[in-house]
Parts: sequence; C-alpha cells; structure tokens
Amino acid sequence: MINKEKIKICQLCKKHKKKGELLPLELIDSELLEFIKVEYPECSDEGYICRSDLNHIRLKYVEEVLRKEKGELTALDKRVFDSIKEQETIARNVNIEFEEQLTLGQRLSDKLASFGGSWKFIMIFFAIVIIWMVVNSISLIGKSFDPYPYILLNLVLSCLAAMQAPVIMMSQNRQEAKDRIRARNDYIVNLKAELEIRNLNEKIENLLVYQWQRLMEIQKIQMDIMNELSEKSS
Repeated sequence: MINKEKIKICQLCKKHKKKGELLPLELIDSELLEFIKVEYPECSDEGYICRSDLNHIRLKYVEEVLRKEKGELTALDKRVFDSIKEQETIARNVNIEFEEQLTLGQRLSDKLASFGGSWKFIMIFFAIVIIWMVVNSISLIGKSFDPYPYILLNLVLSCLAAMQAPVIMMSQNRQEAKDRIRARNDYIVNLKAELEIRNLNEKIENLLVYQWQRLMEIQKIQMDIMNELSEKSS
C-alpha cells in the first residue's frame, strides 16, 4: 500500500502523483514562478508541480520572453519551439537538400564555372592561344587563316568572355542562395541549442536544490532519532 504522504497534487494539472515526480514550487526560479502565478493564479508557493507541466510552462515562459524582446516571433522561432515540444531533431544537411533540387542546366553551369576557375582551364587556354599565334605567325601552308593582329582570335576570346560571365554569375547566385539557407539553418540550430541549454541549467539547479532539501530532511530525521535514543538512554 502506497503511503499517502508520498502522494501530492500537481498545482497545474491537478493530478495525484508520487512525490518523486513532483517539484516544490518554492524551489523554482522566482521569475518563472511569477509567470506561473500569472498563468495559474490559484497556485500556492507551498504546492508542487510535476516535471512534464514544468517543462511545458518553462517553454511557454521562454517563448513569452523572446516575444517581449523581439516584438513578434518569426516563423523560424516558432519552428524551433515546435521541434522542442515534439522532441524532434532540427539539424539537417543543407548541401544534400540543395543539390537534389538543382536542374540539369544548373548542374552544368556549376561545373563549367568550376572548370573556368581552375588552373587546368588557365593552362589549356594559354596553350591554345600560344599555338594559335604561332601557327598564324609562321605560316606552314603559305597563308595564315588569322594573320596578325589576330582578329579572329579576338572575336573568339570576346565570345568566350561573354558566355563565361553569365555562367559564373548564375553559379554565384546559387552559392548565395545556399549560403542563405545554411545561415537560416545555423540560426535555427543555435537558437534551439541555447534554449535547451537554458532549460538544462534550470533543471540541474532545481535538482540540486531539491537534493539539498532532501538531505536536510534526512538530517532532521536523524537528529530526531538521536534525540530519542539519548532520551531513552538517560
């Protein structure tokens, strides 16, 4: 049979629970306690709160604090709170998701931009230009197809530059889009980590205070027993 002294009522959900599942309201942080009293005016400082309700009201309190600081919560902030409520992981690999959404043309432009900014392209480009100039400077067949000042070569280089510039700009725009997605994901992860660490610190502090209170109760019981034994012996 369960000892009735170990059964207490949660001030929020009004359910009977074991004392080990509850936490005295007087041990909670003062600011959080004031918020609880505003939400639940019938709460008493000498009452108890279960851990599930404490986690729920703590998350609601943090949400209210952020709303006061920012004025209005963004969609990203609400997403973080929903993930905490549902105990879901929110970190994701942005690179894989972004790559899966690229079309064939976008992938081709990225590869062309990557090749155009490499030493391999520079070496091939200079080799072709040098061979072009040498062949047209020293004619092997009696007449050059592009004699000095190499007008055809200038036209080819102009067309290459005109085509290469928009390809590089498209690739840079996609990189900026990827950076924006990565920054948004980093913000979400950092915000959730900050909230989780804050909750963890409060839980550890409440646990230490509760353990200290239990030790004081045990010490008081021991002192009473010792007093009784001393009275019997005398």
